[in-house]
Amino acid sequence: MTSDPPAPVTFPNSALFTDQYELTMLQASLHSGAAHRRSVFEAFARRLPAGRRYGVVAGTGRLLEALAGFRFDDTQLSFLADRRIVDDTTLAWLADFRFTGSISGYAEGEAYFPHSPILTVESTFAEACILETLILSILNHDSAIAAAASRMTGAAAGRPCIEMGSRRTHEESAVAAARAAIIGGFASTSSLEAGRRYGLSTVGTAAHSFTLLHDSERAAFEAQVAALGRGTSLLVDTYDVEQGVRTAVDVAGPELGAVRLDSGDLVAQARWVRQLLDDLGNHTTKIVVTSDLDEFAIGLLASAPVDSYGVGTSLVTGSGAPTAGMVYKLVSRQDDDGDFVAVAKAATNKASVGGIKRALRRLDEHGTAQAEVVGIGLSPADDGNDRPLMQQFVRDGSLLQGWTGAAAVARATEHHALSMAELPAAVRRLQRGEPVIPTEYEEVSA
Repeated sequence: MTSDPPAPVTFPNSALFTDQYELTMLQASLHSGAAHRRSVFEAFARRLPAGRRYGVVAGTGRLLEALAGFRFDDTQLSFLADRRIVDDTTLAWLADFRFTGSISGYAEGEAYFPHSPILTVESTFAEACILETLILSILNHDSAIAAAASRMTGAAAGRPCIEMGSRRTHEESAVAAARAAIIGGFASTSSLEAGRRYGLSTVGTAAHSFTLLHDSERAAFEAQVAALGRGTSLLVDTYDVEQGVRTAVDVAGPELGAVRLDSGDLVAQARWVRQLLDDLGNHTTKIVVTSDLDEFAIGLLASAPVDSYGVGTSLVTGSGAPTAGMVYKLVSRQDDDGDFVAVAKAATNKASVGGIKRALRRLDEHGTAQAEVVGIGLSPADDGNDRPLMQQFVRDGSLLQGWTGAAAVARATEHHALSMAELPAAVRRLQRGEPVIPTEYEEVSA
């Protein structure tokens, strides 16, 4: 992370990041009188992507930032009125909307498992209902990227990974992906906008087009070194890799920062390039590899003398799991007497578990996680060294400090490392398998 604070960012109005059925449900519940019933909604994943052993929570900070801009202004209200999407009573309610409820859940960077209560929204039905799409679109995207990033950094075993997928996705999802990648353990990003918003470390030097622009590879290297210094990274595979390495060393000398390899058999190539650099006296020049890497390719490169990895397409598409598969369900509501009653969907293969939930991670005497324990009704019993998982983000409509902006990303990155360290060693295996710890329910009564 950089030490300079990021510039203030103005986030766009997010109110119409909403599916129409949320507003039609709002209208119908206003007419029935049920809109004002206190309700509890929960975001969770019924299962992990096929073969994955854990998930990673990301996007909570972006969600809270978006919630601050969730207001229905005149332009949006006119759109809804002109299309006759909702009636005048509903328009009036939307015009005055401010979220007054509370939000809690897992901290960003936390590992999660099937049915973990990742986010809990407690408010009126109306207020919680219209947030569904906003919550799911952010958490599903960012958590998918963070999980892929975590698998990749695990495979990298301490070697830095660089996020460089902006050109492979939508411009705004690129910023979100860079943020999620850092939470998942990546060291830096090529995205300048992500750097600006969240204080992330940004990197980048040159592409093949820069070499092709010049009359020779030597001329290109000389220009780059003159502009960026001898510590720059030179892309050496535009033409012939061996000659590219020799030319790079000749131009920059032993202070050359790195050479980048972007094609071919990267394992074999990295080995002989390392030997060539050493033979030429460039013992401190690093080797950076790119070229459609994913966690499996990074794992195969573990035996090669590679110093860092640049990852693009596979990262920003979730490496085969582009969504975390989270859902957002009503799990408890007040009845006519004001008492909370558990509610749950019972449809085949889509059943949910009703009731307000709290969770902790059960640890053994060595501090290794044994189970995800979810209490229904109240927090599950702590046997002495377990770790509570629920954090408060919003209380009675007020955002609590520390969960947004650059500080939140740094906090989430540290939290992810701690969360992963307490899980069983099998969590880092890339082979398909079951969740590394089970989810257990406890019925807890007051």
